[in-house]
Amino acid sequence: MQVQLTVNGKPVTIDAPPHTLLVQTLREKLRLTGTHVGCDTAQCGACTVMVNGRAIKSCNVLLAQVAGSEITTIEGLAEADGTMHPMQTAFKECHGLQCGFCTPGMVMSAVSLCKQHPGASAGEIREHLEGNLCRCTGYQNIVKAVQQGAAAMK
Repeated sequence: MQVQLTVNGKPVTIDAPPHTLLVQTLREKLRLTGTHVGCDTAQCGACTVMVNGRAIKSCNVLLAQVAGSEITTIEGLAEADGTMHPMQTAFKECHGLQCGFCTPGMVMSAVSLCKQHPGASAGEIREHLEGNLCRCTGYQNIVKAVQQGAAAMK
């Protein structure tokens, strides 16, 4: 099967079997390895990317389901010159990461949240990020990072 979509602003055509997952396509075919595979069951959020501006877990979405869509991965957030997205900068400055495994998915979920609800409270941020598991940070600095990133995105 051939699927056309836009990934990080670039049109791509992928030849893949019908059962191919979006995360497999991103990591194995397009070599965008910032999208992590953690649980393969949509529980951890490490595979979160944006499809048409909304955060989704790419480990349980078939490539065929996103045909014609615009996909943004963590690699697509930064500017062409390497300048980090305000949310990436906030995670760095607020120490919203430790081991870094969950960070790409967490950042993608945070960006999506801030676009949909720019004035989200700390409680709303925690609720929105429930689907993204972090075993290192305790979430305090992640919430601070999302708040700082949201302010910088306005």
